[in-house]
Amino acid sequence: MNVDILAIGAHPDDIELACGGTVAKLVQQRYKVALCDLTQGELGTRGTKEIRREEAQQAAKILGAVTRRNLQIPDGNVEVNKKNLLKIITLIRELRPALLIIPYGVERHPDHVHTSELCREAWYYSGLEKMKTKLSGKVQERHRPHHYFEFMQWMEFEPAFIVDISDSFDLKMKSVRAHASQFFNPESKESETKLSRPDFLEVIGTRCRYFGSKIGVKYGEPFISKWSLGIDNPFNFIVNRG
Repeated sequence: MNVDILAIGAHPDDIELACGGTVAKLVQQRYKVALCDLTQGELGTRGTKEIRREEAQQAAKILGAVTRRNLQIPDGNVEVNKKNLLKIITLIRELRPALLIIPYGVERHPDHVHTSELCREAWYYSGLEKMKTKLSGKVQERHRPHHYFEFMQWMEFEPAFIVDISDSFDLKMKSVRAHASQFFNPESKESETKLSRPDFLEVIGTRCRYFGSKIGVKYGEPFISKWSLGIDNPFNFIVNRG
């Protein structure tokens, strides 16, 4: 299977919360998008890995992803080592995306930091012919995506660009709510987390409105790039007119 975009997160709800609107928009534009969670989120305070697996697959269907993979790296122990690196390289070479969407490298959760580092290393090493990987017993061909962009989670940054998700915001929030075990439920007996506070989903909407306002649209999602970005038509910019 060849895809256009591969989005990778540490835990089963990271992609939806950070860039679900962008994923949905890309699907609406007829791009093939694959999702990958490195862990099953088994250390999460709420829910179980079985529940979270079902929620993740439902969210992927809502967004329109062509596949969602889980590399089953231990939650809370996303080590930057060769074993985990090879898992991501193998996936990249299998799906052969043109673009990676990965977490920002500065974060409060160590799993997010290590996921970002692993993805950046895998992006590079997947293009080396002598870095060998196998899938179903066959040696894979090298493949390096053209580039990668990093999405925002808890820690903020000055975006390189903001994607207008006004037309896909509702799908984003529907995919987020598919992870119901993680969010406010007055009948739940599980301990409270940042995500389960009654106003958390409102906070997500407020952030999207804030970044949307910076480019003069209703909702937006921010990204950062390690490279300078070029355009061929300055009239195609979305800007907030004064």
